[in-house]
Amino acid sequence: MSTAPAVESSSRRPPPRSFGEVVRQLGPGLIISAVIVGSGELIVTPKLGAEEGFKLLWFIVLGCLLKVFVQIELGRHAVLRGQSTLASLNTLPGPRAIVSWVLWLWLAMYLSLVFQVAGMVGGVARVFALGGMTLSINWLAVLIGGGTAVLLVIGRYRLVENLSTLFVALFTLATLVAVGLLQQTGFAVTAGQLASGFTFGLPNRLVTAFAAFGIIGVGASELIYYPYWCLEKGYALNVGPDDGTAEWRENARGWLKIMRVDAWVSFVLYTTTTLAFYLLGAAILHAKQVQVENARMIETLSLMYREVFGEWSLWMFLVGAFAVLYSTIFGATASNARLAVDALGLWGVKRYRDGAERLRWLKYACVALPVAFTTVFILVGAPVSLVFIGAVGQGLMLPFLSGAAIYYHYTNPHRDLRAGRVSLTCLIVASLLMTALGMYQVGSEVLRLLGS
Repeated sequence: MSTAPAVESSSRRPPPRSFGEVVRQLGPGLIISAVIVGSGELIVTPKLGAEEGFKLLWFIVLGCLLKVFVQIELGRHAVLRGQSTLASLNTLPGPRAIVSWVLWLWLAMYLSLVFQVAGMVGGVARVFALGGMTLSINWLAVLIGGGTAVLLVIGRYRLVENLSTLFVALFTLATLVAVGLLQQTGFAVTAGQLASGFTFGLPNRLVTAFAAFGIIGVGASELIYYPYWCLEKGYALNVGPDDGTAEWRENARGWLKIMRVDAWVSFVLYTTTTLAFYLLGAAILHAKQVQVENARMIETLSLMYREVFGEWSLWMFLVGAFAVLYSTIFGATASNARLAVDALGLWGVKRYRDGAERLRWLKYACVALPVAFTTVFILVGAPVSLVFIGAVGQGLMLPFLSGAAIYYHYTNPHRDLRAGRVSLTCLIVASLLMTALGMYQVGSEVLRLLGS
């Protein structure tokens, strides 16, 4: 069943014409890019830089770029068909066991996200501990999970989102400043180091790079949730339902153009941020030969600030790390709760009588998910490893999402609203590269296990 809101034809709005109007309408992608600095950028990207130095700069750029073509096609399908991602995936051809085979793959990825969020909870708990809170890490985790559930149930999403966006933006700005100030330290980046980042080499073991690929920029989880933004925050509402008229097609064409601008502007923003974190990891952590490990994750990451700004900046880093990680925990819990409610309907576990009952189950999910990820952290207690589980899960899901995007293109009944030839070629190339990388990762791990 689709979770798209009912869209009345009276809600149809013409696309903006002036530059100022276009800027005001840029919404879903920019919202995502505003909070896109999460565990991938803060933890996995610097870890990759610490392990490999500068040589994977090209990989970071490519990892951010490839997913934009998938994002745009998923958004196009949502706008033209009025379907959420899960409902759309359930229409894909192939074997079915209650739901489409692709949804079973999504379910596996969804479960891996519980581990990823659990790792972020551990990171926030460590931030509090370094900040002077004397409770044990496990009790701090309980407070973080419990607080998240309470805030979501009582409806404080907007307040937390606004505060988080402000602090994450300030932390991102400070990170960009840190990259600029690197040139005044003993970790100055040379032209030769930057050039070495585009020699297109791969590491001996791909696991960290693959985890980064799955989680940086717009990860698989963001790709799945992006159509919800398109449905509920403007594009689909502005386009209205398909009434078969030339006026509707022209209106849709205009809003799809705004959506593409939205996606590409956000790409520039989050790619710049991701590169900043990678450069700090490569320039400082790799040079100092320190690795981002479970036991001292936050302390090690804070070196990226302390070596540039001085020891006083530990507090600035702790505030920024809290904002980044907690905003991701909060946003992921809200998004994943919504997906859980939709999935229960698709699997036939729950039939909702009305919107009030759906909202009640959404609140149940907002409690159940924090209980789940807090419990996982307490049982495992390895934040970096937990984040990696979710990152790898997202990476393995990407080829299937890109394949779905190609299927949506060719089944789009409006040929004049399909992606252009160049965009389609880029989408197919992106899908092939994602598939090749996924197969390489799986194959290399299988060979490693067989050889051990």
